[in-house]
Amino acid sequence: MLRCYPISGMFHQKSTARWSKSLSVSLLSPISSTTFHSQSIKSSVLPTNRDSPLTGLESVMVDYIFGKKKATEVAHSVWKHVIQKGDTVVDATCGNGHDTLAMVNMVSETDKSHGGHVYAMDIQETALKNTMSLLDASLHPNQKEIVKLFATCHSEIEQVVPKGATVRVVAFNLGYLPGGDKTVITKPETTLLGMMAASRVVISGGVISMLVYVGHPGGMDEYEKVETFACGLAVDAWICCKLQMLNRPLAPVLFLLCKRRDRFDTKRPNADLGLQQLQYQSKKDLDKNI
Repeated sequence: MLRCYPISGMFHQKSTARWSKSLSVSLLSPISSTTFHSQSIKSSVLPTNRDSPLTGLESVMVDYIFGKKKATEVAHSVWKHVIQKGDTVVDATCGNGHDTLAMVNMVSETDKSHGGHVYAMDIQETALKNTMSLLDASLHPNQKEIVKLFATCHSEIEQVVPKGATVRVVAFNLGYLPGGDKTVITKPETTLLGMMAASRVVISGGVISMLVYVGHPGGMDEYEKVETFACGLAVDAWICCKLQMLNRPLAPVLFLLCKRRDRFDTKRPNADLGLQQLQYQSKKDLDKNI
């Protein structure tokens, strides 16, 4: 059973390192994963499709290459570029609330009680309390009205988001809760189900943002599951890439799964190559772990 938490009045407390420049930018497809290294990146090989939500973010990617932006900052820059005032967005793993707060500021107007919806979820009570505390201390009362928090798994996106909602961005920040119990982590099987749900609710021109941490036990398995899913999305419907530091093997990896503008037809047969096989395998994995 899903539990939704109100924001206002529950909590009242307030609560740059150098980066190496060796990096890979990978364009993921069902056929192969083609990697361009920073030493050989040329404008002619990078996608400049007008139907890509990432068009116009070239300077942000360059800042990442030269260590001026972290992966989390790149993710926020992508969201800000894509999101419009009044949009509906999803924070599938709200954690301590920083992503949720950023999303609220992107979709809302401080002097309006309407405009935009932010649906945030986490399976841990501590995470929800931390998020509520941050939002209560940081937002205008009108902004808090557009946020709904749910105590549930990130695989339950379609049970949280109203049917028919036009979702612009779905964000996942995987791994464990910073400052929390490091043994409580996101799982590859439920993350796969969450990505599948996100691919169904996000609109054309929208983005699924996946920040994957590989340094903890189970992190690499989850990374491989995310990459396999991204590679299985149809090229004519999706543009999928990842940003990864090559000589920092434990650094987080950012996956951006971008639904092409005005080209995706949900009724077209086999629109998402391999999703049925992945869903079947995920259900088998879940049954095995029960």
